[in-house]
Amino acid sequence: MAEKAVSLCGAQFCLHGRDEAAGLDCIGLAEQCLIAAHFECDVPNGYSIRGGSEEAISAFMTETGFERFPPTAELCEGDIVLARPSPVQWHFLIRAQGGFVHAHAGLGKVVFCPGDAPWPIAAIFRLTED
Repeated sequence: MAEKAVSLCGAQFCLHGRDEAAGLDCIGLAEQCLIAAHFECDVPNGYSIRGGSEEAISAFMTETGFERFPPTAELCEGDIVLARPSPVQWHFLIRAQGGFVHAHAGLGKVVFCPGDAPWPIAAIFRLTED
């Protein structure tokens, strides 16, 4: 998942975007990484760029097959990280070697951010082995 995320750097940002050629948002980025890992699920659509709740996001992720870890847990490459850029916004990042990949609305593209997460981490989601 981390390799796929890095390969998507430079793709255009598009709210509700699910295709690398047409554009991706943070959920579309996560979906493309999951597909590359041979894991498919029905991802949400029709949401606003602001709003939602951590509880609803966590419920969806755990129902889909992810294990939720606290924000203080050690990160692994390929983790989907739920961050809080503002009091009214949630955002997914993908953990990659040395940083994070995310769909940056302000820059209009998928980018790699080296180092620590650029915003407070609310939760870490990792695929579990069944």
